[in-house]
Amino acid sequence: MSEQGRLQNNILQFARTLRNAGVPVGTGQIIDATQAVLQVGVRRRSDFYWALRSVLATDPSHFRVFDQAFHVYFRNPRLLEKMISLMLPSIERVDAGENSEQAARRLVEALDNRSEQPRDDDILEIDRSASYSRREILRNKDFEQMSVDELAQARRLLHEDTLDIPPVPTRRFRAQPRGSRYDMRRSMRLMLRNNGQLIELARRRRQRREPPLVLICDISGSMSSYSRMFLQFAHTLRKRSSAVSCFVFGTRLSNVSRRLQEPDIDKALAGIAEDVVDWDGGTRIAECIARFNVDWSRRVLAQGANVVLLSDGLERETTIDLGFQMQRLQRSCRCLIWMNPMLRYAGFEAKAAGIRAMLPHVDRFVPAHNIDSLLSLARALSQRAQPNRRIAA
Repeated sequence: MSEQGRLQNNILQFARTLRNAGVPVGTGQIIDATQAVLQVGVRRRSDFYWALRSVLATDPSHFRVFDQAFHVYFRNPRLLEKMISLMLPSIERVDAGENSEQAARRLVEALDNRSEQPRDDDILEIDRSASYSRREILRNKDFEQMSVDELAQARRLLHEDTLDIPPVPTRRFRAQPRGSRYDMRRSMRLMLRNNGQLIELARRRRQRREPPLVLICDISGSMSSYSRMFLQFAHTLRKRSSAVSCFVFGTRLSNVSRRLQEPDIDKALAGIAEDVVDWDGGTRIAECIARFNVDWSRRVLAQGANVVLLSDGLERETTIDLGFQMQRLQRSCRCLIWMNPMLRYAGFEAKAAGIRAMLPHVDRFVPAHNIDSLLSLARALSQRAQPNRRIAA
C-alpha cells in the first residue's frame, strides 16, 4: 500500500499542477481519476492519458492545457515506467471484498492527512546549474501557455520594463556649440554685436524627438490570448507617453485611446469591454484597415508616426482589396510593423491569402507571443527597412 500511495501522490501532484494552470480540479475528480486508472490499467501510455483526461478535463476549453501539462509532467519515460511498475502489483493486491472506488477513496483520505514533507526516497534531484531563472523563463514563455498566476506576473514585468523608442530627427534645428551645421543667420547677428568682426561661426544641430506611436490590435477569437496582453502593453506605453494612440478591431474599428488613460489597467480593460461589441468574434481586417485610412489616418499619422499592427492575418472578407489598404497605410506612416503570433512556430509559411496580401506592404514582420517579443518593439522601430525591402525578424 505504500507503493500504491506513492503512485497516488504522483496523480495528486499532477492534479495540483492542473489546478495551478487554471483547470478546476476537485478532490472528487482526483478520486474518480484514481478509479479510472485502476479500471483501465497503465500498460499503455495512451490508456493512462485518456483515463486521466476523461475525468480531470471535462471542459473542451481545458483540453489544450491538459495536454501540455501531461506531456510536461510525464515527459520523463523513466518516471512513467516507474509509475507502471508501481501500479501493476497494486492492482493485484486489492482485496476481493473492497472495490476499487473504496480503495481509491481511502488512499485519497490517507494522502490528505499525510504531511507535505517528502520522504528521503521520494526526493527527485535535478541539476539546475544550466537552467534559466524563473524571470527569464517567464519572459520567453508563450502567453497562451501561461497560467493565471503567470499572466499576472507577466503584467508586472511589462509594467516594470520600459520600452525605449528611439528618437527621430525633425525638420527643426537648435543652437549647439558642437553642431554638425553652421547657422549663418545667428553668425551674422553675432558679427553685428562685435562691430562687424567675425569671431566664430555659430553652429546648430537637428532636433530629435520620439515619434507618435499608433497601435492597432486584432481582438478576434483567434487572438484572444495575445490581444489582452497587447492592450496591457499599450496601457503601459500610454502612461509613459501621451503620443500613443490605440485602436482595436474585429468586425469593426474602435478607438480606445481615451480608455487607456485610466490609471488602473483593470478598469481600463473593463471600459474597453463595454465599448467594444465585437470582442472574440470574427475578423474583417480589410474593412477595418480601410476605415482607419479614411477616418483616422490624417489625424494620428502626422509627424512621422510609427504603426504597430497586431494580427494573425486570417482574413475572411474578400470584397475589399486588403493589399491596397495595407499599401495605403504603409505609405501614410514612417514605419509599419506587423506583429504576428503565428511566427512562434518554426515552420511558419505565408500560405493564407490574407497573410500573402499583407506581407509585401510591411516594413517589419516580427513575432508577438511572449514578453520578449513585445519588448523587442524598440529594436524593430530602430531597424526600419529600406524602401522596397521587407525584412522578417
